[in-house]
Amino acid sequence: MAKTYHQYCPVAHALDLVGERWALLVVRELMFGPKRYTDLAEGLAGIGTNILASRLRDLEQAGVVRKTKLPPPAGVSVYELTEYGRRLDDVLLALGRWGSRSLGVPQPDDCWSMYAIQTSFRPEAAEGVDEVYELRLDDEAVVTLAVCDCMLEATPGPSDAPDLVLEVEPGAMFDLVDRRLTTAEAVASGRARILTGKKAAFERLISMFELRASGEARDAA
Repeated sequence: MAKTYHQYCPVAHALDLVGERWALLVVRELMFGPKRYTDLAEGLAGIGTNILASRLRDLEQAGVVRKTKLPPPAGVSVYELTEYGRRLDDVLLALGRWGSRSLGVPQPDDCWSMYAIQTSFRPEAAEGVDEVYELRLDDEAVVTLAVCDCMLEATPGPSDAPDLVLEVEPGAMFDLVDRRLTTAEAVASGRARILTGKKAAFERLISMFELRASGEARDAA
């Protein structure tokens, strides 16, 4: 890599590797599985093709990302994280929790990341829950949340066997998690629709999430 802080410091070294603009967002996209170059370009709205190519090249040189080919019948070239790269998951979660404190309300055209959901999960509220939830946030964004043993696994795309399929406006999801809106109000207003499952599952889902900054502010009040 051409740029370096020239400091014998693990923080500076980490930033040498993944501190360039868009680099960690490329890692974020690959955290949920291998992707083609075109998939990455589509998922990272606003990135220039020259920047994406440069970041992928730098991340490959750093041992964070590798280029491989999917087995037949696909046979296409994809980018995936190395084991070293996947260790950035905890870093992204910690950074996401910190950033969520001042993230604010999503705009209608904002692309939602799985980390926006994961960082507001409360394991202590998931005791005894073993369910799969499919969230349809807009015409294209579909997220599957699997909760078991007080742990959350979030993956892009629909579920094969969901206990709840919920169609919900992104803004409504924010209001629900921030406790500005109840599940009953969301359904009554049409901002959320239960396509599969019961209201109780919807209520359990929301009870396991809370914007920590808002919750802390209320506790301090």
